Amino acid sequence: MTEATNSPRQLPIAIGEPRLLPLTSPLQKVQPSADEVARRRRLGRRAQILAGTSVGYNVVEAAVAIAAGTVSGSVALVGFGLDSIVEVASGLIILWQFRSPMPETRERRALRLIALSFFGLALYVSFESVRSLVTGSAPDASGVGIGLAIASLIVMPVLSAAQRRTGKALQSNSVVADGTQTLLCTYLSAVLLVGLVLNATLGWSWADPIAGLVIAAIALREGIQAWQGKGCCAPTNAGAHACEDGCC
Repeated sequence: MTEATNSPRQLPIAIGEPRLLPLTSPLQKVQPSADEVARRRRLGRRAQILAGTSVGYNVVEAAVAIAAGTVSGSVALVGFGLDSIVEVASGLIILWQFRSPMPETRERRALRLIALSFFGLALYVSFESVRSLVTGSAPDASGVGIGLAIASLIVMPVLSAAQRRTGKALQSNSVVADGTQTLLCTYLSAVLLVGLVLNATLGWSWADPIAGLVIAAIALREGIQAWQGKGCCAPTNAGAHACEDGCC
């Protein structure tokens, strides 16, 4: 009788024994390591250095292009200088954005401002190019403009590649987009160089406003993409190597 009465009393105690929980929950958020934090800080500083370099170069480029274009009457050269001003704005926005504790909150507004700048550039250059074609005004040859276009063809691809690599490593849409803007300047430099050389060597005065219209068309396309929040090869949550448009 004693054993029979004692057995049921021990069963609830066995069932009710507290169980030890695991020290680490599988749903616990993993904090980045010290090495990862340091790596992102280095990349952030590099992004700012590259943006500052882009700003400095484009300030000089804009001043030289607009001055030379005004003297020679080249619509394409003035348009190229105005595009450099847009590049300056893009670089300054990157510097402004990465000085915020939450840079991503400024990205949408920054892209809209860049888009408006591109729209203004496209409108002005289109108007001046059409006016030049209608009136038949012939721009003078510009050796300064040709030299500037060659220099940009050398500098801009290197700077763009560094910006895009840094942006992908940071998974930052804005840094990648800034590198894309720099790459756009390379294309515009090639268009400008062709127009200036044809005008200087063959006397094809119409080549300059045609080059201006090409610059305006590219600027309009970039403005639309910026307004829509799109960036060439901008990283997504899927990973830094995601690329939907094949431009990587």
